[in-house]
Amino acid sequence: MKELKQVNKYFKKYRGRLALGFIITIVATVFKLVVPMKIGDSVNYIDDFLKGNISKEVMQAGLLEGVLILLGATLLSAFFTFMMRQTFIVVSRYIEYDLKNEVYEHYQKLSLSFYKQNRTGDLMNRISEDVSKVRMYVGPALMYSTTTLTLFIVTISYMFSQAPVLTLYAIAPLPILSIAIYRLSRLINKKSTIVQQYLSKLTTFTQESFSGISVIKAYGIEPAINEQFTDLAETSKEKNVDLAKVQALFFPLMILLIGLSNILVVYIGGSRYINGEIAEIGTIVEFLIYVNMLTWPVAVVGWVTSMVQQAEASQKRINEFLNTAPAIVNRITSETPIIGKIAFKNLSFTYEDTNITALKNISFTVNPGETIAIIGNTGSGKSTILELIGRLYDVPENTLLIGNTTIKDLNLNALRNNIGYVPQDAFLFSDTIRNNIKFGKENATDEEVIEAAKKAAVHDNIIGFSKGYDTILGERGITLSGGQKQRVAIARAIIKDPEIMLFDDCLSAVDTETEEEILTNLTKISENKTVIIVSHRVSSAKNADKIIVLEDGGILQQGSHNELVNKDGYYKELYAKQLLEKEI
Repeated sequence: MKELKQVNKYFKKYRGRLALGFIITIVATVFKLVVPMKIGDSVNYIDDFLKGNISKEVMQAGLLEGVLILLGATLLSAFFTFMMRQTFIVVSRYIEYDLKNEVYEHYQKLSLSFYKQNRTGDLMNRISEDVSKVRMYVGPALMYSTTTLTLFIVTISYMFSQAPVLTLYAIAPLPILSIAIYRLSRLINKKSTIVQQYLSKLTTFTQESFSGISVIKAYGIEPAINEQFTDLAETSKEKNVDLAKVQALFFPLMILLIGLSNILVVYIGGSRYINGEIAEIGTIVEFLIYVNMLTWPVAVVGWVTSMVQQAEASQKRINEFLNTAPAIVNRITSETPIIGKIAFKNLSFTYEDTNITALKNISFTVNPGETIAIIGNTGSGKSTILELIGRLYDVPENTLLIGNTTIKDLNLNALRNNIGYVPQDAFLFSDTIRNNIKFGKENATDEEVIEAAKKAAVHDNIIGFSKGYDTILGERGITLSGGQKQRVAIARAIIKDPEIMLFDDCLSAVDTETEEEILTNLTKISENKTVIIVSHRVSSAKNADKIIVLEDGGILQQGSHNELVNKDGYYKELYAKQLLEKEI
């Protein structure tokens, strides 16, 4: 149960509602006990009449009174049972909501390295299926446990007051049941963990298959993917069947033991009544009803135990992520001004997950109002520089400064709010084009959205769609072409109007004329802003104030376009090559 301590704070949060639920449960249980009592009294009236101890009129009056009390008690018990379910089940939904938010908020805090090490399907499964298992613990399991405990205490106490010896015989099978439940619950815990792990694998495989469906179809490997899915689903089914087999032992075992209790009540109770040790035959009838009333609670003990074990297995999986400390910590809570000056000072950076050294002893400075371009081969470290400026990874102290302040001493939220970042792989959400652009500024007006789209040279494309800016995009923006996705992403950065603008090879899918239009617009809007453009094209870099050429993580060349094009080296060769390609 130690893993489930994580949800105790939610029990404390909703303690008022839960306390009310406990009170309602006790009241509902008391009214349930009235039913066997009055049935026992009715049987005693009939027995006394048959023995000639009372008249027919007295018997009929007693039976009528019993029926009325039974009806009232049943209606009240039903009402309070309904209120009990409303209280406990509603609280469980509140806790489910809170727990999902807690997990999601923690996901947001975790660094990129975490997402590189964990699959999307597994993340989704833990916040959906695993949280749902925990909800069963904080809702139905808690409710039925409360009902069972209350019913056992009240019922068995009353039974002892009526016939102590018969009560001992009636509850004799219960210790055997407790031992069986303990053994089975441990086995269920192990098997539940395995089931959830395979469910995560199945979810991950399915999510990746759907995301990459275009590649699967292009390569014609649908049969192979289907076969892999079938194998994984088959294994998952086997694990679920193994769990179901263990769970299936609960109910037959409970029915057997409850049946044994009934036999003992009838035999022992009947013998003691014949011997005069039990005064009224109605007591035996009451005990039979009590034992059968305990059938469901006893059965629920097994079900609740199963739910608790599954919840603990799921909460353990949730805790694995909740206990993962974010690699990037915002250690400055107060607002810090963000100035566009960026300085790299002998910075070297190695990715921890791959142990690849992406940057080696990098030093350069960008002042507010300046635009620099970074060029280099694939894997030279260009994108890494932009990720470090956004503090997606941490670097050694005083090796990266923003406005003369080491980046770790800046408020993380303030830093990122002042950065407009267009990644190499433009990611768009399955929403309207308008909302995708407004992602950079939620309270932007329609005029601002249109103006940003015009500056990104995508307005004409958008109004060409039947629904214009209200066009709903497919997953990851699949509805648009590569160039259109890039330009919408650029519009999203422009509308933010940040101090620092980072463009990571975001013009690779647009034609030369559109590229020139966008770059001209960027020049106009980037006055007094710091702009860094990563590109493979000289055409994207030539108008920058400074150009940095990277090779194998180090700076190979730096200078203006005119300086570098007149100097032998990588940049001059690249310029000549691309100029020749353009002429051809």
